[in-house]
Parts: sequence; structure tokens; C-alpha cells
Amino acid sequence: MNTPHVVVVMGVAGTGKTTIGPLLAARLGVPYAEGDDFHPQSNIAKMSAGTPLTDDDRWPWLDAIGDWAQERAGLGGVVSCSALKRSYRDRLRAAAPGVVFVHLTGDRALIEDRMSHRQGHFMPTALLDSQFATLQPLEPDEAGVAVNVTGSPEEITARAATALTSLSEPTP
Repeated sequence: MNTPHVVVVMGVAGTGKTTIGPLLAARLGVPYAEGDDFHPQSNIAKMSAGTPLTDDDRWPWLDAIGDWAQERAGLGGVVSCSALKRSYRDRLRAAAPGVVFVHLTGDRALIEDRMSHRQGHFMPTALLDSQFATLQPLEPDEAGVAVNVTGSPEEITARAATALTSLSEPTP
């Protein structure tokens, strides 16, 4: 890629967004932003208690991520964000029209196993089913790629970077 994209690394909890995002940013030579850092404390409290967020809970979070992505337009950046629904991705694109998505995909059993070994994360494994129920994969008209999460973080990152080269250059 000649002009860096602003990439949203998306997927259900436990797919490795927080692991792959910084690795991909480093590979692309752009900054990384952790999507969870954009959540208001009220959202973190709900998720920590095992309560799924509502769309109303997510709008301010998505707007904050969209604002960051728009500030990085033409400069590049990588941000993690579950972006599970088309409407969430549409909201991000409304704020930052040039964003592209890397959808980290994987088998539910693998993702649950990875989640069970995480320490210090507020998202409990109990919410994984609601994440899969909510997930709307990228549609053909959405700029993005799907990348399977089997293998090492380095292998996943390499697949993501290679897949991104197939996308057209972003519009400023």
C-alpha cells in the first residue's frame, strides 16, 4: 500500500484484535489505538457484570473511534473495534469514509479457549454467544478482508497485511 489505510481490526471477543492490531500497525508503520480505551466506564461496568451492551451504549463508543479514524485519514492507523453489525461499520464509515476492515474470524471453540486463558480482561467468556449471535460478517460492498485466526499472531498478521494489499488505495 502506498497510502496507508485506516484499518479497523474487527471480530468477536477473543479473536485477537488487541494482539493483531498492534502487530499490524507496526508492520504498516502507523499508530495503533485500542478500541476498548474508547469505551466509557459505564460500558466497561456493564460488560464486566456480564451484561451485553445495547446499541445505545455503543453509539458514543463508535463515534469516538470514528473521530480517531477520521483524524488519521490519509495518514494511516489501526484501531481495534468489534464492529459486529453492519450498522456499526456504517457509523464508522460515516465518520471516516476511507476506513477498511480486517475481520478476524475463527472457530467458536478456538476463540473460547483463547478467551479462557486471558487475564485481566473485562469481557467474560459468557458473552461469547451473544457476540456470535450479533455478528454480521462483512458484506461484498464493504471495503475489507476476512482473515482466519488460526496460527501464531505473526502468521495472522502476515495474512492480514497480504490481504490488505488487494484493496484499492483509500480516498483522502
